[in-house]
Amino acid sequence: MSMPTSLTRPADLPEWGKRWFASPYRSYLYSYPHKTAYRPLTPALPLEELWKDEAADYYFLYMHIPFCGVRCGFCNLFTLPDRRTHVHEQYVDALERQALQWAPIITGKPFSRFAIGGGTPTLLEASQLNRLFTIAEDIMGLNTSQASISVETSPDTVSEERLQILKDRRTDRVSIGVQSFIDEEASAIYRPQKPKLAEQAITMLQAFDFPLLNIDLIYGLPGQTTDSWIYSLEKAISFSPGEIFIYPLYTREHTILKPDQIQRQGTDARLELYHIACDRLKAAGYKQFSMRRFAKEITFTHKNILPFSCQEEGMAGLGCGARSYTREVHYASRYGVSAAATRSIIADYVATENFQSANYGFKLNVAEQKRRFVLKALLHAEGLSLASYSERFGSEALADHSELAELIQLGFAQMMDAGQTLRLTELGMAYSDAIGDEFISGDIRELMEGYELS
Repeated sequence: MSMPTSLTRPADLPEWGKRWFASPYRSYLYSYPHKTAYRPLTPALPLEELWKDEAADYYFLYMHIPFCGVRCGFCNLFTLPDRRTHVHEQYVDALERQALQWAPIITGKPFSRFAIGGGTPTLLEASQLNRLFTIAEDIMGLNTSQASISVETSPDTVSEERLQILKDRRTDRVSIGVQSFIDEEASAIYRPQKPKLAEQAITMLQAFDFPLLNIDLIYGLPGQTTDSWIYSLEKAISFSPGEIFIYPLYTREHTILKPDQIQRQGTDARLELYHIACDRLKAAGYKQFSMRRFAKEITFTHKNILPFSCQEEGMAGLGCGARSYTREVHYASRYGVSAAATRSIIADYVATENFQSANYGFKLNVAEQKRRFVLKALLHAEGLSLASYSERFGSEALADHSELAELIQLGFAQMMDAGQTLRLTELGMAYSDAIGDEFISGDIRELMEGYELS
């Protein structure tokens, strides 16, 4: 398949521009800075001091459940395969203890968003899943009539009892990780699900009529072909979910699936598969909001949801592994990937009695706040508002970041809205992971590369 001219590397690429095109797949910059840039905060920072002057009008409440049924071959997230009910119960006990201590500090402003992620939150027994909502509402003060609520799930944990709890608790969005509807491809990434199970789970989700259903897919899987990728895409589209996320496969030395296993396949077809997905999804009525997110135009009328900009900080993360963001400080528990490290960190969390200080994280100076602001806007379809940047920082984005001019020159971005907004082009959207990587500051990169991952 040949790519349209507008989506290919320019023929007259300048020498300095070659680094941008070295690879479209470098790393998934889902947050900035990455946790591998976090270090112990000495002395520990009292949360009351961190949050008392936070500028955000609304907060984002997040709960992290670090348990999965199995560990997928591509996963480098903070998760632990553990199905034991008593382990889950002890963890939720600790999460409730944390919430009781955080509530007086953080609930001074309303929550516009609430998400439960992982791991796989629906691995919990129904009673424990229900308890998470009780903690959010009764302790943290979540108003479900004005907050959007999102929960992650997996095919093997979908049950009527769990979904009824999500429905009763006014969940707006349920995201199900399918990754592939091909049996051999799921097996290749160590997911023991059968395509039939995934289809049955989605059908059950549809029966509960949640306002928004998302299906996750991955391209670049071992053994995946153009035809098999199109099959999974069309199967997902056939369920008519409101949202579909497509993720390129990433492997690292610390994932079960190793980079050399993928390299032995020969040609990297991910970019071709990405463009196929863009064409198919747009033809099916989905609008592209980022390199990964495609969604239908949906208007929610069941709630009066408070606004929340992607530029806002004000994220309170409960649970082991959850990040919390204030404007100047990001903090979390220690980071690990191996089963031994993750188990140790979870054990420390469960044993913790005092949750009223941040002792591990990163302090963002103004320069890093600027980079974060640019990245969070630019890598999404809304683009970077130059006026919003100037209002926030009192300087000009194009003057502060020479990389922005390079993006324009390379055809990755263009000025829109009479010069008020900088947005990625289709080519730039395809290279989002390269663009994000290029924007990592030297200081942050040094910290990330110096992190000893356990």
